[in-house]
Amino acid sequence: MKTLAQFKKEAFKRPGVRKAYTEMQPEIQIIRALIISRNKKGMSQREFAKKIGITQSALARFETGGTNPTLSFLQKITSGLGLKLLVK
Repeated sequence: MKTLAQFKKEAFKRPGVRKAYTEMQPEIQIIRALIISRNKKGMSQREFAKKIGITQSALARFETGGTNPTLSFLQKITSGLGLKLLVK
C-alpha cells in the first residue's frame, strides 16, 4: 500500500496533474473549512442537512467535492453554520 505522499509524488509526474491539483486548492480549502466548522458545532451531515433544508446526500456530495455548488448553496451552508460568505 502506498502512502499519500508516495501517491502524490507519482501522480504529479503525469502531465496536467500538478496544475489541476493547484487549481483545485481554493475549493478544497473552502470545503475543508466548512466541514471543520460543522464538526466543531457537533453536527452530523444528516443533522446539518436537515437544519438547512437539503438532503444528507447533497451535503455529502458537496463535502467530497462531487458537485460544483451554486453561490446560493454556499450561502445556505455558511449561513447555517453562523458564518458569512466573504469573497476578496
